[in-house]
Amino acid sequence: MQQELARLAVMKDEDICLNDTDIPSIENWDNAVHGKFYRPFKQSITIRVDRDVLAWFKARKGAYQTSINKALREYIIAHTQK
Repeated sequence: MQQELARLAVMKDEDICLNDTDIPSIENWDNAVHGKFYRPFKQSITIRVDRDVLAWFKARKGAYQTSINKALREYIIAHTQK
């Protein structure tokens, strides 16, 4: 195994032939889980929000900070696709 990895390490990517014929093709991604293996780096900040806004997020199911982050991300996406 180590010899094989060492041999592959010195090869160019385009010279490596991947035999993926035994891997089934996925046609339906309806049950795919977003973000299962990728976790972006988080940065801790201090932010001031209106008391009622914070109360609304805290009253929802789940972590309120994650919900705020998701809402901000959706806002960014909505305003950058125009």
